[in-house]
Amino acid sequence: MKFVLASYGTRGDVEPCVAVGRELLRRGHDVRMAVPPDLVGFAESAGLTAVAYGLDMEEPWEVTRNFWTYFFHNFWKIPDLVRLWREGWELFARCSRETSTTLRSLADGADLLFTGPGFENIAANIAEYYDIPLATLHWFPLRANGQLVPVLPAPLARSVMTLYEWLAWRLNKRLEDAQRRDLGLPKATAPASRRIADRGSLEIQAYDEACFPGLAAEWAKWNGRRPFVGTLTIELPTDVDDEVTSWIEAATPPIFFGFGSTTVESPAETLATISAACAELGERALVCSGWSDFSDAPDVEHVKVVSEMNYAATFPACRAVVHHGGTGTTAAGLRAGVPTLILWMLPDQRIWAGAVSRLKVGTARRFSSTTRESLVADLRRILAPDYAARAREIATRMTTPAESIAVAADLVENSARLGRVG
Repeated sequence: MKFVLASYGTRGDVEPCVAVGRELLRRGHDVRMAVPPDLVGFAESAGLTAVAYGLDMEEPWEVTRNFWTYFFHNFWKIPDLVRLWREGWELFARCSRETSTTLRSLADGADLLFTGPGFENIAANIAEYYDIPLATLHWFPLRANGQLVPVLPAPLARSVMTLYEWLAWRLNKRLEDAQRRDLGLPKATAPASRRIADRGSLEIQAYDEACFPGLAAEWAKWNGRRPFVGTLTIELPTDVDDEVTSWIEAATPPIFFGFGSTTVESPAETLATISAACAELGERALVCSGWSDFSDAPDVEHVKVVSEMNYAATFPACRAVVHHGGTGTTAAGLRAGVPTLILWMLPDQRIWAGAVSRLKVGTARRFSSTTRESLVADLRRILAPDYAARAREIATRMTTPAESIAVAADLVENSARLGRVG
């Protein structure tokens, strides 16, 4: 069968689709990937055929980060927020048009179209145009539910999320109407989430149900169309794995620090804070720079900085992990059975900050409010024996990467075979 998998986002967003694509390819299927131009090489390194999908991620990601950073610090400066919003909207509109053009060509003749949440509506319209099954992939509870915002009563939480879906659809409606007109489809009368559900599409939940207690029971009414498979990762080795292992084994287990594709504004200041906090606690720090520039890192014995690493291989050897709250990084920490401190910067990262706090396997705060004193206090808290014990217990309830990938691929294959549309 022919599968087209589209994912727009950072590496952490794209990796789950790559994981499924690689497994489908291993099973003998024809697989085509559509990913941001700057991640085509990543998909190809996994053995997949990939084409450029939309714009390079770095610019829209920076615009998004800048908007939310400014919003949390200067929400009363409306003109500046409007300017930043317009910058982001122009990029979004351009990217929408490019992704539609690419996917329309790529999906011709496909047995199933598979998409992550980025431009999910674009993919849904393409699947409708070709009258083929659509499968979506979510790495946190994206659809309206009563569990995501536990401070609100469940009915109110569902209503708030439903309202957000409608507002987002109305904001994007002009762009979507243009795409559907170009495809010869009638104007949509409901958000993509509603249309996807009405078509009976598969909506894979790429995280463990243990992370959001009560959600599986709430969604049981969907009759298996929203299955929980666990986080999808491919755990590619890196060039520094042996170096990292040697450094870890040379002394006491370190604390991991990393912020993935979310760049920190002041790398030197951030590293100084990490170094000072760990020195005060008598701990070592293993820092993965990701997209941040830590090239001026001081040469101190208790801190090691690398540009990348294999989280699955490294985290079990750490005392704790401190990161931005990306889905893949959070899952790697939970699977490793070590406590977590999430220093979140963007709204979706706060979702995982809330999850680890509710599970009592870690704690969280906004990155911009972090100081040396707060970092020391937060680390003391999660390094306590009760946090470590709960983290080890939660790890026993996490699916393994191999299990997650196999189940996800089975679901996608079955959906394509059934051709379940409507």
